[in-house]
Amino acid sequence: MISFAVIRQRAEERKGGPAALQALLEKYRPDHDRLRAMPDDRVLADKTRRVFYSGFVQKVIDNKWPGFEAAFSGFDTATLNIAPDDYWHELTSDERIIRNGAKIMSVRTNAAFVRELAKEHGSAGAFFADWPRDDQIGLLDMLSKRGSRLGGRTGQYFLRGIGRDSFVGTIDVLACLRSAGVPLSSSGTTKKDQQMIQQAFNEWAEETGLSFIHLSRISAYSIDAAH
Repeated sequence: MISFAVIRQRAEERKGGPAALQALLEKYRPDHDRLRAMPDDRVLADKTRRVFYSGFVQKVIDNKWPGFEAAFSGFDTATLNIAPDDYWHELTSDERIIRNGAKIMSVRTNAAFVRELAKEHGSAGAFFADWPRDDQIGLLDMLSKRGSRLGGRTGQYFLRGIGRDSFVGTIDVLACLRSAGVPLSSSGTTKKDQQMIQQAFNEWAEETGLSFIHLSRISAYSIDAAH
């Protein structure tokens, strides 16, 4: 695998130089202290937003978000965990939200999941902040198994959204990894792929001292997969 210095130089050339690249990176920083203190309702809210983003135009979800907050009782996990079946059935016809039954029911499952994490670890935020950074694939696997509709990039974007130091396997990032010598499959999503991606980011983090967020962003900036 090539040195990350080569990838960074390529990103700098594509984005207008070292200073321009650094400026692009400045607003993307992990914040595990903030994550550790994040209330459980905000963790659930971000899970829900990411689930509804999948397959929809994000702006539509963002514009309707105040309605989501109201319809789902502020994402209070205690309230949602005792809400009867009728509560969830009525949401399928609630015009304040996107009326997708499967995604609505995912909130019910994920509310229980967040509450379980809080009981086990003090808060869901503390759990996500303290999971070992060098095992993101293990965390994503756990999200997929214990949560609802949190597999694939949805889970990755959720972790990024709550401030955890994490990489996202976008098309450009996968193309960068392949060009760096990582022998990913055509999909880049198999278990073996995920292990190789994790190993690559662990090695690059050790080489550079950079966060996974910055490594992921620089990788994406360094290449245009479409061309």
